Amino acid sequence: MNKKYLLVAMFAATSAQAEELEEIVVTHPLAGDGVSQSISILEGNELVESVAATLGETVAGIAGIRNASFGPAAGRPVIHGLSGPRIKTTQDRIDSLDVSVTSTDHAVTVEPFIADQVVVLKGPSVLLYGSGAIGGVVDTVTGRVPRSLPEKPIDGRAELRFTDNADAQVGAVRLDGAAGESIAWHVDAFSKDAEDYDIPGTTASSALIATQGEEEELVTGTLPNSFFDSQGVAGGLSWIGENGFFGASISTTEGVYGLVGPGEDEEEEEGEEGEEFAEFEGEEEEEGGAFIDLEQVRFDLEGELRLESSFINSINFRFGFNDYEHTEFEAPGEAGTVFDNEAWEGRLQFTHGPAILGFSGTSGIQLSDRDFSAIGEEAFVPPVDTQTVGTFWVGQRDFGKLSLELGSRLDFVEHEAEGFEGEDFSFTNSSASAGIVYQSTDQTQFSALFDITERAPNPEELFSNGPHIATQTFDIGDPTLDEETAFSLNLGWAYNTETFNASISLYHNNFSDFIFQTNTLEIEDGFPVLQYVQEDADFTGVDIQGGVQIAEVAGGGLDFLLTFDAVSVDLDKDDELPRIPSERLGLALDFQNSGYQAKLSFTSQASQDEVAVGELPTESYTDVSIFLNRKWDLNGSDLVVFLHGKNLGDEDQREHVSFVKDFAPLPGRRIEAGVRFNF
Repeated sequence: MNKKYLLVAMFAATSAQAEELEEIVVTHPLAGDGVSQSISILEGNELVESVAATLGETVAGIAGIRNASFGPAAGRPVIHGLSGPRIKTTQDRIDSLDVSVTSTDHAVTVEPFIADQVVVLKGPSVLLYGSGAIGGVVDTVTGRVPRSLPEKPIDGRAELRFTDNADAQVGAVRLDGAAGESIAWHVDAFSKDAEDYDIPGTTASSALIATQGEEEELVTGTLPNSFFDSQGVAGGLSWIGENGFFGASISTTEGVYGLVGPGEDEEEEEGEEGEEFAEFEGEEEEEGGAFIDLEQVRFDLEGELRLESSFINSINFRFGFNDYEHTEFEAPGEAGTVFDNEAWEGRLQFTHGPAILGFSGTSGIQLSDRDFSAIGEEAFVPPVDTQTVGTFWVGQRDFGKLSLELGSRLDFVEHEAEGFEGEDFSFTNSSASAGIVYQSTDQTQFSALFDITERAPNPEELFSNGPHIATQTFDIGDPTLDEETAFSLNLGWAYNTETFNASISLYHNNFSDFIFQTNTLEIEDGFPVLQYVQEDADFTGVDIQGGVQIAEVAGGGLDFLLTFDAVSVDLDKDDELPRIPSERLGLALDFQNSGYQAKLSFTSQASQDEVAVGELPTESYTDVSIFLNRKWDLNGSDLVVFLHGKNLGDEDQREHVSFVKDFAPLPGRRIEAGVRFNF
């Protein structure tokens, strides 16, 4: 039975416990560091099926997760209704270090197509990752810094994908090898591009049409300015010894993508096809809408020393530096705002044996610096330098079938903003957690986790003051904002056998001084004014995933899979928070044997009419998709050919968590074909 699609471990105490529940190898380095919370891992066939142009879309099929898309090239994950700075996106456990937190139209620069795994920690992940990750962490495991010698002198994979809608094309290749007995190397490269994609109806939602009347000419057939074009290359080298390793990698990414949404020209002729973007050489087409042109160079270091000591088992050092810049063009040839972000993050981590009251665990220090600036018409945030220092410890001790976990973290955050010289924007955040995992039988596990976490307001929440062209809003921050505090309770149950798997996660997050944007109903520079404010808020929800084998046929199993998630939010004063996802139900039939996979999926997304001030409701939709996979074993290598049909009903689909959902529907019917060669 295909178990990897399900939650790998509900509040897993260690990676060994996760392997008892789900028969996969968890390579994520922090999976065993006392994280008693919900962990989901995409790899293998599930990653081939789920991977998409953005990180948000890649993980959006997991229970409790949605994609806050701003077109096909920009999308951040939303976990349990929490988004933005509360969700940390990392690459090999170091922050993505881009500017995607600044605005929803900014892309996450982590590339899913070169990933070995995508690991999702749902719920408070502040103890190991930082005080901002109250909602969770999405880590992309790339292996760009080799941690061990490969089993073969050279292994790797190559993949090609083609999609009829938008004539999308993706190519990715990676190689891992050894030079002698102590040197490991890695290279990877990717290229992806697409034209404007087709949509089943109009760009404007029915709710927007109802508010504007029918005087406006409607755009149908194609979503203007939804093209993208991106390339990247990376290389890494490591020395591997008997008791550790040390390595480095460097990667570059270049890309250009259109900005869909309310800023687009709505006077296209009805049914007009999207124009093909010129070849990516920095040459923009003569006519078209706003777009972003980005460049990034990233440098990573990692080293680990494994000791024979009974107290300190290992020492791990991790460092990442990123030089990121993008220019927002209001029209071809008219450069607008330039966003620049030089940032680094480092962590020194120790693992120890049961020397502290019988607890084995991990402790460490984490430091980061972010030098951000935006210059131009859309510079709604002044230049800001943000420095953080954090210390943490997590530990675990077994008492027979019961595992107890404790953890704590202390963070110091300081913002220095241009125009606010002499003012103090320093914050001290403390966090603590206590969790238990009870393995009542070999098949059944119960878990509970309680967290108290604090998050400092970020620069956008404090210092925003100006028009935001991409979102067509006027954003105003509040320099007097306090830290927000979350009291979180997570309860989990998991039952796993050879033919049946089920997991339920219940969570409740009580926020004190929750920070969010509210619509003031005022107009500034022709845009609605959105003001950052604080109120107490409660998030309550459930994630359910399960599967049962209903037949054994043709040397494989036919499984029935179910996914359900829901979250509700209560504010102390205002009626509703904006962009809160509605309930979602997913059903699937999945057949797999050694050479074939055939999966038919049905997803029902409920409507969302509990909306905030100035927000429009979102209609429900259903999605039908099919995934076909054929694998051939070729003397130690394998060739995989797959076909993926998405939105086969060609329905108008809009995600309520998307800022541009009333102006930019998701793509219509599309057929993706691909081939992957693993060797």
